[in-house]
Amino acid sequence: MRFEEQILMELKAEMTARAERRHRTRRRLFTGAAVAGLAAVTAIAVPLLTGSEQPAYAVAENADGTINVQLNEFRDADKLERDLERLKVPADITYLKPGKSCEGNRGKIVGGASPEEWEGSASDKAVRLRPGKGLTIDPRHVGTGQTLVMAFTERNDGAAEAAKPAVQWQLAAYVVEGQVKPCVVVDDPLWDDADRPGRPSPAGS
Repeated sequence: MRFEEQILMELKAEMTARAERRHRTRRRLFTGAAVAGLAAVTAIAVPLLTGSEQPAYAVAENADGTINVQLNEFRDADKLERDLERLKVPADITYLKPGKSCEGNRGKIVGGASPEEWEGSASDKAVRLRPGKGLTIDPRHVGTGQTLVMAFTERNDGAAEAAKPAVQWQLAAYVVEGQVKPCVVVDDPLWDDADRPGRPSPAGS
């Protein structure tokens, strides 16, 4: 076998392995969604201003009615909820330590938890991530009697360490119809080797 052919075969094998890892990660996340009510999980890195005099977050309303949220520190979740409420977005926000999650299903998720039900639903469209710049909320997808639930989990993988002074977090965001159950913090059953240094994160899937 020529050297070029060997390299081509190795590249094909690597691409196949990566595709399989993406498939397993997607299946794992949506399986967890059905069990734990965490229907959308994505990782993102944002500036961390620990020890500074900057506010914990910044909120800005755009001309089209959407809302930008930039997180600087994991604190003042209650105040952020009140600020979003003033902008007509009822929200339930939780900050979690690495390896933790909220126990069980916290309410009736608008759009369901399967990939087929989720895609294109209000829960799918309510939040968009802006890499390195936080997230954008679209109030049009949070209706009367509904609440936008967002659980931010701090990540402690190798990328976060190398990127200091930045922090990585993983977001579960979805819309709940009716009452939202309180977050009971438990060990995250989905927190496995994919969240450890040197392994691909869900954001890269």
